[in-house]
Amino acid sequence: MLGLVLRLACSALAVWISTLIIPGIEVTAKTTWGTVGTAVLVALIFGAVNMFIKPIVRLVGCGLYVLTLGLISLVVNGLLFWLVSWISGEIGIPFHVSNLWPAAVLGALIVSLVSWVLGLVVKDRSDD
Repeated sequence: MLGLVLRLACSALAVWISTLIIPGIEVTAKTTWGTVGTAVLVALIFGAVNMFIKPIVRLVGCGLYVLTLGLISLVVNGLLFWLVSWISGEIGIPFHVSNLWPAAVLGALIVSLVSWVLGLVVKDRSDD
């Protein structure tokens, strides 16, 4: 359980960092706690999208992954991040990604890199 909470916190921090670095990714919450809650909810949605939709996209687009030597994954991750923005808007979460390039692609890249680095730094007990 602690490992799940740590991974969620790392992902939420990564989402928040992407809103600071990438123009076109915005959290329009009015308060600090609203921003924190938004980052956590977006991290949850991003995790669910990656868990359920990404494997289907990889299976369907297997040929493109091979043809582009995996570089299509940058575009796929950007599209999934953009999808998270759309889902967030539909359920009233104040998170918005304005466009696919460069905001969604770079935002997904930043979230992936920051989550990976934080995952290296913050080890949970199940990793031992």
